[in-house]
Amino acid sequence: MNAITDLARAISEAPASLPSSLFGLPEQAPHERVLLAADAQTGLKAIIAVHSTARGPAFGGCRLWGYDNELAALNDALRLSQGMSLKNALADLPFGGGKAVIIKPAGDFDRAALFAAFGRAVQSLAGAYITAEDVGTSTADMRGMLGQTQFVSGIPREGAFGGDPSPKTAYGVFVSIDEGVKRVLGRASLEGTRVALQGLGAVGWHLAEYLHGAGARLIVADIDAAKVARAQAQFGAQAVGIHEIIAADAEVLAPCALGAALNAQSVPTIRARLIAGAANNQLATPADGDALQARGIAYLPDYLVNAGGIISVAREYRGEGEEAAVMAEVGRIRERVAELLERVRVGASTPAREADAWARAKLVRPAA
Repeated sequence: MNAITDLARAISEAPASLPSSLFGLPEQAPHERVLLAADAQTGLKAIIAVHSTARGPAFGGCRLWGYDNELAALNDALRLSQGMSLKNALADLPFGGGKAVIIKPAGDFDRAALFAAFGRAVQSLAGAYITAEDVGTSTADMRGMLGQTQFVSGIPREGAFGGDPSPKTAYGVFVSIDEGVKRVLGRASLEGTRVALQGLGAVGWHLAEYLHGAGARLIVADIDAAKVARAQAQFGAQAVGIHEIIAADAEVLAPCALGAALNAQSVPTIRARLIAGAANNQLATPADGDALQARGIAYLPDYLVNAGGIISVAREYRGEGEEAAVMAEVGRIRERVAELLERVRVGASTPAREADAWARAKLVRPAA
């Protein structure tokens, strides 16, 4: 059965689980293009969502995940790609927003062959979409695609800037937390600030290193017990269960796992006064951002604070990257956090809605 038939059957059998729209999610512009790509030989089932090319080619990573069903994968692709449009616009990058998800095949599979097939799917879009690594994918996967497409980034390059963007993502989140602590908590530094860190993956671990180096006290949770034990040993972190981290006794909450962690069930339990993390699509719905504001919790939108990775791979792709310059550009996320908080202070909106309006105003093709 091909991907289109599978999707049609899923739609007919599970209408309650449909995304709110196949062309665009609430309060956002519709997608320009959504590609379903399947390859029976490798087991590839991929969704490439091109949300906007108003600023340039759609740029966003590729996620490999074991989704419950194909509709869940579609919904994730749509939400992630729209977030990339906002992220790239706020970061003033000459790229639009897109994202790809690959439904992880059951059992053993030939990873190299799978990503070669995905590379051919990317190539079929003729540059409308540029990919890079994301959750579940790596620099090795991206390198393996080079034989099939040139529209890929996040690859170590001999004598040139490139490679794993996760440290840059972590640094952007770190400076955002640092600025937020000063402006929201009124503290001069992170020294002694309790930060609840949800997820110790590639970005979460680098963020833990930055926070520990600045004197923050870490509370951590991850599905991998070995990572938690390592954080306890290396950072003196306090460990809590994965279902307890959102409500941990901390001043700052840093969601760095998967999306929708901030929802109608979790928001009332949050004890932190500031939220800033690397996970994409942290709010399950816009109403959850309103609920955070009503509780006096400052939420720094994910697509504002976690833009360090896309800044890195975008500069690499354009061949204009250099470590110090890219780190300096990522560091300017701090200035955008300060501006957002000031906009909220003088206006009547929430950080999430204000950032959304700010980004949408930038979703136009830059002047030549």
